[in-house]
Amino acid sequence: MSQGLAGRTYLSIVIPSYNEEQRLGDTLETIQAFIEQKNLEAEILVVDDGSADGTIRLAEGYLRGGRGRVIKNGRNRGKGYSVRHGVLQASGRWVLITDADLSTPIEEYDSLAAVVRNRDLDVAIGSRGLADSRVEIPQHGLRQLMGKTFNRIIRIMTGLRFRDTQCGFKLMDRERCLPLFQRMQVERFAFDVEFLFLCERYGLTVAEVPVVWRNDEASTVSILADPLNMLSDVAKVRWRFRKGLYDPTRDEGRTDEGIR
Repeated sequence: MSQGLAGRTYLSIVIPSYNEEQRLGDTLETIQAFIEQKNLEAEILVVDDGSADGTIRLAEGYLRGGRGRVIKNGRNRGKGYSVRHGVLQASGRWVLITDADLSTPIEEYDSLAAVVRNRDLDVAIGSRGLADSRVEIPQHGLRQLMGKTFNRIIRIMTGLRFRDTQCGFKLMDRERCLPLFQRMQVERFAFDVEFLFLCERYGLTVAEVPVVWRNDEASTVSILADPLNMLSDVAKVRWRFRKGLYDPTRDEGRTDEGIR
């Protein structure tokens, strides 16, 4: 069982990024101000997923001087790959994953950290689907309907109890979660489901926490193609689990050759 957050906990903040030059600067400024306000011993990790714009240049310029670093995928691999790459490269005892648009404000870290601390948990996930969640800027009707339908199907396919698996704001005990990240294989948007499915199957403690959330219309998720691909990936997750391919004790010492 993990130990609760206390004092100057060392935190890695992982930001998966793809063509984020226009908004990443403001995001980094906001996060750094929060780190300083809270006196957190933290690093910022921007994981670039093969951006064609100035994302890397902007991030490297901002993070120069010890604030953090840029991790490069080399080519576009997907959000799941980026998150996994960041977690595997992180130095922190705890890892916070957040979207580059800060759809969930960085201040919601306090809510997740409090739940982890008070309940001695391994993982806390932000949620838009709970009674106390505050969706201040909602998605438009069709995208919202597709999201709710996807979540219902996921709960049926996996048995997961969570109302919202896809919110991009998650806090985790890196040491406890590392064996799972070393075996996770989903590279795109269904990685959240893969992670939570494995957490439950291997006994990690997870809480769903209501957060503030604001939709960003610049989302790169395809309203039709991505949900279908995600359902296919979830079916593969179930198959791999049945075959024992996720077992952390299998082939001990294995490294993920796809990530440097």
